[in-house]
This record gives sequence, C-alpha cells and structure tokens, in this order.
Amino acid sequence: MSDWLIYRGDGEPHDGIGRLPPPPPWRRFDPVRSRLGTERATTYRASTEEIELVNAALYLRRPLLVTGKPGTGKSTLAYSVAHELRLGDVLYWPITSRSTRQEGLYKYDAIARLQDTTFWERAAGAGEALDAPDADPRDIGRYLRLGALGTAFLPGKQPRVLLIDELDKSDIDLPNDLLTLFEEGEYEIPELMRAAKRQPEVRVLTHDGSEYATITGGKVRCEAFPLVIITSNEEREFPPAFLRRCLQLRIKPPDRERLTAIVRSHLGAELAAEGESLIEDFERRRADGDLATDQLLNAIYLNYYGSWPDGRDRLIEMVLQHLRTMDG
Repeated sequence: MSDWLIYRGDGEPHDGIGRLPPPPPWRRFDPVRSRLGTERATTYRASTEEIELVNAALYLRRPLLVTGKPGTGKSTLAYSVAHELRLGDVLYWPITSRSTRQEGLYKYDAIARLQDTTFWERAAGAGEALDAPDADPRDIGRYLRLGALGTAFLPGKQPRVLLIDELDKSDIDLPNDLLTLFEEGEYEIPELMRAAKRQPEVRVLTHDGSEYATITGGKVRCEAFPLVIITSNEEREFPPAFLRRCLQLRIKPPDRERLTAIVRSHLGAELAAEGESLIEDFERRRADGDLATDQLLNAIYLNYYGSWPDGRDRLIEMVLQHLRTMDG
C-alpha cells in the first residue's frame, strides 16, 4: 500500500510528489489554450446518428440540441466537429441560472468608462497634457467585449462552433430570448448605436481576448451561420417554439464496443486490455444507476498506477459511485 501513496498523512515533509506518474491525457494542462480541446476532440468517437445529425445541422444552419445523461460526451461533440472541420477554437458559453442573452452577446463596463472620463476631465481642467489616445474614454470600444454568443455571429466566410453548455440550468426565459437571434442571425449593441454618429466604426475585443472585430453602426450580422451545439442534462423541458428551431439529438450511453474504443483512444491499447474486467464491472453497475464514461477512465487509470490495499473492489467503490440511482 505505501509504495503508491504520495500523501501519507503523517505530517512529515518529503519529496514523494516526484513519484507521481504522468497525468491522464484528459487532465494534462499546458500554456497552449486549445490543448485540452484538441485532446477531447481527437479521442471522441461519434455514433452514426450523431454524425448524421451534425451534418443535418450544418446543411440546414440550425442549432443542434444535444441531450443525454451526464458524462456521455454531449459537450465533447462540439470540440470534435471544430477540430475535424478546422473551424478554430470552440466558443464556449457555460450556462447558469443567472445567464442572460446580453451576457452571452457582450459586456459593457460603464463604471470603468465613467471613472476614466472623470480622470480625463480633471486632467484637462488642470491643463495636463493627455497624450495617450489609446486610453481615450471617448473610444467606447475600449469598454466593450463580446461574449461567446456575440463572437459566434460575427461575419466570416466560415462558421464558428458555439457550445451553449447545460441550457437547462438557465432562467426559464433564456431559451425564448435566443429565438430572434437564431432566426435572424443578427443583433444590436445599443451602446454602440447611440455613439454611431460620432464613432461609426468601433473595434471591440472578441471572446477569446486576443482578437478584435470592427462593428459598424452598432449592428452585427453573421455571414455564415455558426454551428450552435446546445447541451442539456434534461433537468427541465424547453418551450415548443424553441424546440421547433432546433434539431434534436439524444446521445445514448456507449455500448461495450464503443466503451472499449473510448478507453483505447484515451489510454492506449495496453491499458485498454488491462481494463477489460473493469469495463464489464462498469456495464453491470450502470444497469442500476447513472455512471459517466470518465468514471470508467479514472478507474482504469488508477487500477494501472495504484496499489489498492483491499484490491480492485475498494477502487470500484471509490470511483464508480452512481451519480443517481435508477427509479423502480
């Protein structure tokens, strides 16, 4: 047991952290921002139904509503499509109960602009030279940044992939608030429209924080409708008007063949072979309650690198705990 323990709990400092094995592929982090998205994309294994409905959404320029149990790969589908079609980084909008349409489109920092304006006015009144045009508070674009939703609808020759994650967590009005945008493919920024006479073209920061977009007259209209993938854990139903605008895909839990392929793509053939019995245990336990595929990956990784005191049974009980129990 002591051979695999890094933290011993005895209060004695030591250098055991150096014995940690390489992290699981899905938990590797580095300065390259898209690294994790690429890892998720290349290890995803889409079913025939998923492939067909993604293509239908691309052809019809319609949002794709993806439902299913937690851990079935709903959000990973977006990364897979963006990677394979070379559509750039996924624009990610995680939804909470406080999320609004405007938050997804853009954020405007009126307080910072007011503070900068006050400073400039005082400096000008005191006769101080203001020779920093890039900090001029009259440039409203300095105080506005597009969100993932707003960036996705910028004009461009190719569509972007927008992931609206867990929309079922939102306020009841948000799905309907998105309908006009999905139908018309355009939105307005009132702050920029009011300033259009003085500043008709405004450069604003986009969602990723490294690129700028020029907005004319305070209006944004897409040129290529984005591939919008909306995920839901089915915690509530959506309005019929919203569902009518979407194609619907329900991702089923992976079967034995697909589970093996997923494990092999993440951990390699050696660990996949070592984990055959754990895959069987996973399938058996999944019949009694919800389990996520990443729980299986965690179990196989720990089974390979760890030395559990009471054998694999303790490992299974610790890692393969049901997310919720099946009714009846």
